Amino acid sequence: MKIEANKVVSIDYTLKDDNGNIVDTSQGGEPLVYLHGANNIIPGLESELDGKSIGEKISVRVPPEQAYGVRDESKQQSVPRNMFGDEEIKVGDQYHAAGPDGRHITVTVVGVTGDGVTVDANHPLAGYHLNFDVKVVDVRDATQEELHHGHAHGPDGHHHH
Repeated sequence: MKIEANKVVSIDYTLKDDNGNIVDTSQGGEPLVYLHGANNIIPGLESELDGKSIGEKISVRVPPEQAYGVRDESKQQSVPRNMFGDEEIKVGDQYHAAGPDGRHITVTVVGVTGDGVTVDANHPLAGYHLNFDVKVVDVRDATQEELHHGHAHGPDGHHHH
């Protein structure tokens, strides 16, 4: 069975940056399961997997435009330290915040001064080329429920995001 829209695909993958550092990997864990054609994964990887079969391996370098986008410097801003209450804040901490349109965004702390905190709402991988090594582990037809929900359900029926 080949990968095409409305198939549920399981992949083992390792994601590296251009310096060869492993950013993310499914090694030692469960494969990533996603619904193909539903924008569950970054477009540059999804398009490369199109038409592949179980057991195939691909290596693909995805530019930022096909991954998490280019960096938008206007998404970096300084906020008052007291917005965070008494908790300790470290560079690299991530917080969930409501964006201007009400959607939830994740901000990463990139700087801390005495009474200000610089947060960045860019995806941590925005602006990066992503280097994927992927092996197709399984391909199956999506269930009606999965198609209705627009994403794959895990083997235990729970949603994984």
